[in-house]
Amino acid sequence: MFDNKVIVENSLTRVNSAEAGFDGVSVLARLPYYRGLGLSMVENIAVTVDNKAVAREDTLFSVRGNIWTLDEMETEYGDRWNFGEKAKVLVKLPEGLDDGEHDISVAITMRVSYLPFVPTTKDTKRLALQG
Repeated sequence: MFDNKVIVENSLTRVNSAEAGFDGVSVLARLPYYRGLGLSMVENIAVTVDNKAVAREDTLFSVRGNIWTLDEMETEYGDRWNFGEKAKVLVKLPEGLDDGEHDISVAITMRVSYLPFVPTTKDTKRLALQG
């Protein structure tokens, strides 16, 4: 339903070690669920960059100025990701990424209390990375 709205257009940016403690890139993402969720209910955020999967341990999540690893989100009961809110998904890329266009995919797996299955919503966009 909101699959094509997960990745925010024109949001691919560089992350440097001064900002996050590592070099890589970030993209803004929206939660594909109309009610918002507590962070512990976001089971996984899988990212690929140019068809190369980024390891779970190399993916971080940031909303309202706080940053969590995906493992830390599993036990974060006091914060949530609201519908329509743009969160930053940061990924470590030790090899870096050249300027220009790149295929970015974000797949969000979430636990919704009334669903008998665990939905995963995926969006892929071609985004430009500049300077």
